[in-house]
Amino acid sequence: MQRSPILGTRGSPLALVQAHKVASALEVANRWTADFVQVQVVETTGDKVQDRPLAEIGGKQLWTKELDRALMDGKVDFCVHSLKDVEAIRPREISIAAVRPRGDVQDRLIGADSVDALPSGATVGTSSPRRKAQLLSLRPDLNIVPLRGNVQTRLAKLDAGEVQATLLAGAGLRRLGMGGVGTPIPLEVMLPAPTQAVIAIECRADDAMTASMLTIIDDRTTHTLIRAERAFTAELGGSCHSPVAAFAEIVDGKIRLRAQVLSEDGREQVRDEALFECDDPDGPRRLARAMLGEAPESIRSLFRAG
Repeated sequence: MQRSPILGTRGSPLALVQAHKVASALEVANRWTADFVQVQVVETTGDKVQDRPLAEIGGKQLWTKELDRALMDGKVDFCVHSLKDVEAIRPREISIAAVRPRGDVQDRLIGADSVDALPSGATVGTSSPRRKAQLLSLRPDLNIVPLRGNVQTRLAKLDAGEVQATLLAGAGLRRLGMGGVGTPIPLEVMLPAPTQAVIAIECRADDAMTASMLTIIDDRTTHTLIRAERAFTAELGGSCHSPVAAFAEIVDGKIRLRAQVLSEDGREQVRDEALFECDDPDGPRRLARAMLGEAPESIRSLFRAG
């Protein structure tokens, strides 16, 4: 009998929900019994350190490095991630074998009915450089303070009055059964982080058997779109300090990529979009180069040429 594959995941409530969704999809697709896939929690530095913004303590790799190590050491066969938390440039020994259909890409504002409805000088909690810059570009009067922790922790801090409002991803709230929480912010107001709302499954690049198993549950359209968003981000360069938003969708058989780069204080921004063929690998990179070319120094200094 085939041995049970081992899935590695972070241990947050949302990460576990996503991991079990992937496990269930694999079991159905392969006609395995329920709970055939073993879910193994790997504690990450990003989960351990909650008192400082992620950008100050090492960036997105703090969500991935322990899972990468478990994968490369053979302790797990594949790992499940929220793709927006995964670096745009990954070790060549690891590949994204599959992604699941994209969820709700909108951010949700909790604490007010809209960004405009926030009181003057309101304290808003977020540790995302993108969300901070976008909010300040819309409302320079807001007081943005760091707010880390899982969804439940951040909502508890809001209820305790530590902040007057916060932002959370709609997809995460829906996956936790909290789809009614907060007010969706239109994409015309706030573009999401690149690859937001996408669950990705990574395996070792040389593990053809596992990759083949995972490909069965791959959503090809979503995979095409996240490749464009990640290519755009990789071409920009920068770091987790760099406020960047991007969202790709299929329009009339082509990829429409909308993007935004901002200064850290939100005072300056470049927002643009491009339409290109699905098999044009340079389309996202052209857009990134064009946007950096017209960006002021306050933005260009946050990025490097690709």
